[in-house]
Amino acid sequence: MKKIKYYYNTHTLRYEKLVTPLRVQLLRVFGFIATSVVTAGIIVAVAFQYIQSPNEKRLAQQNADLRDDYGVLQQQLQQLQQKMNDLEKRDNDVYRAIFESTPIPDSARLKEMEKNKEIKLVEGMSEAELVKSMTTQLNKLILRMAFQSKSYNDINGMIKNKQKLIAAIPSIQPVSNRDLTRIGSGFGYRIDPIYKTTRMHAGLDFTSPIGTPIYATADGIVKEAGFSTGGFGNHVVINHGYGYETLYGHMYRVIARAGQQVKRGQVIGYVGTSGKSTGPHCHYEVHRSGIPVDPVYYFYNDLSPEQYNRILKLASQKNQSFD
Repeated sequence: MKKIKYYYNTHTLRYEKLVTPLRVQLLRVFGFIATSVVTAGIIVAVAFQYIQSPNEKRLAQQNADLRDDYGVLQQQLQQLQQKMNDLEKRDNDVYRAIFESTPIPDSARLKEMEKNKEIKLVEGMSEAELVKSMTTQLNKLILRMAFQSKSYNDINGMIKNKQKLIAAIPSIQPVSNRDLTRIGSGFGYRIDPIYKTTRMHAGLDFTSPIGTPIYATADGIVKEAGFSTGGFGNHVVINHGYGYETLYGHMYRVIARAGQQVKRGQVIGYVGTSGKSTGPHCHYEVHRSGIPVDPVYYFYNDLSPEQYNRILKLASQKNQSFD
């Protein structure tokens, strides 16, 4: 039952019923509603500022899980990259060294990509950035693995052709030199016999009588055979493959022919003094990947350790070359 209120009217000296005008009632209702709306707005604003909604909590948990998963994957990627680095190092320093093969340059393996730093820290990455970063790193790793797989396939081919490789490496002296008295001048800077100045002598000079046989020091295909105007006179160049070439100069007569396949120990010509020469001898050079190297380090097939040490001393003497 509605409670009725009364008030004392001092003019009539009577208690009269209190009647609230409609206008006042409407104002009170409006004020209550406005106060409620403002209060609710303040409460909602404070709640959204400091209290997460269920959906936000769910998204935040998913985000935290993603970051944890990213951290685990990042550790796994780093472990895989370390293993790949070890494999690449063994490839260059061990496997290819065994087979006298040129190491693969780092740029071919895209190692420069590994030097790039993270664009942003994990804490500052969005979900899309995390996925993009992970995808990029995986693609880099896949490229390196594919290249490394190809390298191992090449090495497998080298293993299968190891006998050919051994046969292609120069390993004997080009002229018979059992008593080790044939080396007249070694590899390095020597006095030029014509100009009397110190010049680079890119091979060994084997002094021998005219007509002494000259032998191919490894299996290969004759690249050049004939007279050279560059100073070697009658000469032969043999391509042995695997980056090896040998040159035999100043021959009296050449019997090998360009394009001919020769075996180690096969006679390819005879000692002479053609070209820029001051006496009968065979000028012998070994080239590795186009660069002249000291041939004395390739006489391991027909010398004992004592003979090898002796020939090293003979080849190191600073004297005048024969060409």
